[in-house]
Amino acid sequence: MTRTPRTLVVVGHGMTGHRLTEHLRAHDRHGSWRVVVLAEEPRPAYNRVALSSYLEGKTAADLTLAGHAFLTDPLVELRTAAPVTGIDRRARTVTTADGTLTRYDALVLATGSRPFVPPVPGHDLPGCFVYRTFDDLDALREAAREGGTGVVVGGGLLGLEAANALRLLGVRPHVVELAPRLMPVQLDDGGARVLTRLVTGLGLRVHCGTAVREVHATAGGRAGRVTLTDGTALDTRLVVFSAGVRPRDELAGPAGLATGERGGFLVDELCRTADPGVWAVGECAAVRGRAYGLVAPGYRMAELVADQLLGRPTTPFTDPDTATKLKLLGVDVASFGDAHAETEGALEYVLRDDTAGTYAKLVLDPEGRVLRGGVLAGDASAYRTLRALTGRELTAPPDRLLSAPAPGGPSRRARAADAA
Repeated sequence: MTRTPRTLVVVGHGMTGHRLTEHLRAHDRHGSWRVVVLAEEPRPAYNRVALSSYLEGKTAADLTLAGHAFLTDPLVELRTAAPVTGIDRRARTVTTADGTLTRYDALVLATGSRPFVPPVPGHDLPGCFVYRTFDDLDALREAAREGGTGVVVGGGLLGLEAANALRLLGVRPHVVELAPRLMPVQLDDGGARVLTRLVTGLGLRVHCGTAVREVHATAGGRAGRVTLTDGTALDTRLVVFSAGVRPRDELAGPAGLATGERGGFLVDELCRTADPGVWAVGECAAVRGRAYGLVAPGYRMAELVADQLLGRPTTPFTDPDTATKLKLLGVDVASFGDAHAETEGALEYVLRDDTAGTYAKLVLDPEGRVLRGGVLAGDASAYRTLRALTGRELTAPPDRLLSAPAPGGPSRRARAADAA
């Protein structure tokens, strides 16, 4: 006898919601679940991490994550442009903006996050943008003028991606960061100095330790100048707010679901809300009160919930992977483990080469034997080896580990000698 599949509703079709659905379908051998995905955007999930490549010639189709097999799967129903406006947990239904009610047996909230726009005067003037979607980039492309000036508010991962987007559009970017250094979450002072030096050489003007005080309008009512809290005035036609994100948890209150102190649907280490039929994953989830704005933890949550729904063995979300390796404006940066040496008694081993424009720091245990974490800037070729070694005893002296040749390439020292 064929059993009627239960209905899983996934609210949101970003990278995390897509990973959950794909993982569940890949392991649901008996077709026990039918998945209804309710997407707010008018298109299927896409690679948001690679969004700036859209301005380098990639198309929206190139970045789309949903392939033919996913879109034609009889047990997956994807509804685009269908934002959810309400959840009735007693009736086990969700309502979309067009009034459609969809019943669920299990509900996963994967609503993601929204860009944080500081409430400074003028933040909503024409010429002010955020950096999150294809539509945002299309609007930036339309507004950009070759050779003009732009101001990016935020010097973290998202801010530097936005600055690169402006460069690709022929705009000269200023980057404004409240913290005393770029990428304050991932990099230490030494790594940030190298990054700042390299991106400044690419034409960026960096303003750290300050913030936007006001966006001033031109006579025509558009953004025309930005003043900073340190008194600096920057003439600009474009202002891009890319100063972090906030969880999309607006469905929580009306549905009677708790949120974390800093936002996000409050869930336990299995990503469960207080309602046994409702989970939350990705940037909208506050696991034991903490939200994570990285893709890797979101994917871990997605697979964890999918496995629970299928009755597969699971491991609680207790030690998420927050390691990061990126190429920002052509500059390699990476951080992993206890990058800021916050563990008591931690030792730091630093190798800096100003001529080559590289910086590396290893964080070791108090005996100097076990690798706890690290920071790399300018050259991240050792990242894969070091990340795999994190939490284990060193297999070689720190300088040898940092100078080890990358797969298929010369060592760091050899490259520096060649450059000399």
